[in-house]
Amino acid sequence: MKIAIFSDIHANLPALEAFFKDIDQINPDSIYCLGDLVGYNVWPNEVVKKIRERNIPTIMGNHEEALLKPPAKEEQLTNKGLTRSLLTEENREYLINLPRHLSLTFSNSWGDFNWLMVHGSPKSTTDYMVEDYPESEVLELMDQNRADLLLCGHTHKPFHKTIKVGDRYKHVINIGSVGKPKDGDTRLCYALIEFNQSLNSHNSDSLKVSFRRIEYDIEKAARAVEVSAFDNSLATALRVGK
Repeated sequence: MKIAIFSDIHANLPALEAFFKDIDQINPDSIYCLGDLVGYNVWPNEVVKKIRERNIPTIMGNHEEALLKPPAKEEQLTNKGLTRSLLTEENREYLINLPRHLSLTFSNSWGDFNWLMVHGSPKSTTDYMVEDYPESEVLELMDQNRADLLLCGHTHKPFHKTIKVGDRYKHVINIGSVGKPKDGDTRLCYALIEFNQSLNSHNSDSLKVSFRRIEYDIEKAARAVEVSAFDNSLATALRVGK
């Protein structure tokens, strides 16, 4: 089985289109999105439309969560204010009603193998699950949620960490970002997870994780920022992957 997990599109339509082109070639069994569809660019409605057209299970990111708050009175609109001004009311309603997490359970002769999908961490959408997050805290959060595999985004920096606990293994995967990579690689990033009926917590190699890095039209995305009211620094960030 192949499952694709992506996140942090941030209204970057050219990146999302390139992602879907790759996805259509790989043809995974399932696709999940870990939030932050909007923010930082001019295509929030187009991005939401494409996600909804494909009926992709999606959770709330911190940029969607921000839309729950009453609009702030701003003389000069911030990133969040600009995003709100661009969004249709229908799409805002969709975004603010997204769930905060998704769980999957795969069962076989070895028992259950539980996945937990969050945006930041199980604590909140704004918590940064970085690679050097204290291991004891990670395990506590996973135990509280009975998770063998924790999937998250938000940092825009991908990693796969395996933690040995007795004779079992737990996995933490940060899937990176489709629309705003921050690891110095300007290509969009998402995670592809592959496994079969041997999936279990006793074998660290029973699931295979690969990070797909795909080229997209960065200049189109950057120029869209520069001719908009968004800060030009966002265009520079796309060009350098920061």
